[in-house]
Amino acid sequence: MKSSNRTETWKPLAPKVGVSRRDFVKRAAASAGGLALAGKVPSAFAQASDVVKIGFVSPRTGPLGGFGESDPYVLGLARKALANGLSSGGRTYKIEIIDRDSQSDPARASQLAKALINDDKIDLMLTTSTPEVVNPVADACDAAGIPCVSTILPWESWYFGRGGKPGEKPFPFKWSFHFSFGVAQFAQAYISEWSKAPFPTNKKVGVMFPNDADGNALREHMIPLFEKAGFTVFDPGGYEDGTTDYSAQIAKYKQAGVQIFTGVPLPPDFAVFWRQAAQLGLARTVKIQSIAKTGLFPSQMEALGSLGYNVASLCYWHPTFPYKSPLTGHSSQELADGYEKSTGRQWNQQLGGTQSLLDVGAELLKTTNPKDKQGLVDKLNTFKVTTAVGVVDFAHGPVPHVSTTPLIGAQWIKAKPGSKYKLDMVIVDNADDPNVPIGAKLKPYR
Repeated sequence: MKSSNRTETWKPLAPKVGVSRRDFVKRAAASAGGLALAGKVPSAFAQASDVVKIGFVSPRTGPLGGFGESDPYVLGLARKALANGLSSGGRTYKIEIIDRDSQSDPARASQLAKALINDDKIDLMLTTSTPEVVNPVADACDAAGIPCVSTILPWESWYFGRGGKPGEKPFPFKWSFHFSFGVAQFAQAYISEWSKAPFPTNKKVGVMFPNDADGNALREHMIPLFEKAGFTVFDPGGYEDGTTDYSAQIAKYKQAGVQIFTGVPLPPDFAVFWRQAAQLGLARTVKIQSIAKTGLFPSQMEALGSLGYNVASLCYWHPTFPYKSPLTGHSSQELADGYEKSTGRQWNQQLGGTQSLLDVGAELLKTTNPKDKQGLVDKLNTFKVTTAVGVVDFAHGPVPHVSTTPLIGAQWIKAKPGSKYKLDMVIVDNADDPNVPIGAKLKPYR
């Protein structure tokens, strides 16, 4: 029987090789984030029918690696919580979580998903963080008839980015389900944050939307919402991911006189762009810098040095969220504190994103026969659970198989004297979930 503690970062797919006892023990300890799983596998799990395999794909390395930084720790918590098995329908099942690193490569994500489906014979797929990871994994699951739940990318990027059409019947994605924020949550959070700013702006917004699934979805659906709310939007057009010279776009933003800025660039692209924006004078004229897809994690912001101070962002989870994980029982603050103590690194919001995905997966498996793939899909259509990020409810989404979750206005500020970290993220607006407490007022970028 395979161990549940498989967290090694894969290189390009190669034939499987044996693992020594020493390497196995080392990997087991690492995968648990310092929480070792002791004891032998109970004899009750001797039969393959008593083992439920969950595939888990996320970006741990590459340009999107920030999203997967905390995954080993959260997966370790989940494995500890499930160490004695999971009860469903009067039976106890051993849960094996087989996690893989997409390396931020869509083709690799697809390869890994197919290997998990065909070689590892998983019963349920979980995947997270950006369309570059989630969409190819979800496509592979739909093609193979494997239940798949995903999170952390705008639902429009998941739906329209995969060729979905409103009202299409039958629904094209029978086996895949997605819970996350969408354009409406982006727009509400931004508009509230900008409108309530305790300082004036000219309400001219510059957008940085790349020519990719996220950028195209937001360009089509979000710009009209900004304009309807009274903001003037300047869009210089899509650009290709990996662009290294943004001088032409920067000149256009300056000419348009934008004082508010937003976009969904890849983290390395934004770092290059914003340094050039500072060199060419754009950063001095921007009063609100609200960025998404990057600016989410401390490591990304610290890389910008002083340019990272007072960058506004949106968060899908924060230690002050008033929700607990049904899988581990941890509050949001306990999740953040445990991560910092275990790893020595500052908390990041993907802790809650990954925890919520595992919450959904574990709670789902309790409700029906975990080995019945069609039964899992049937249950997902009406499934509702409160997770680390809030309520997930697939019965009341904007389209079938989708549940929306909130986005909260936040800002990176210089950490207080004596802190061992350089920046803190504080909540500055809670229009999308009033249960989340506000911690500070929005400050101007410069």
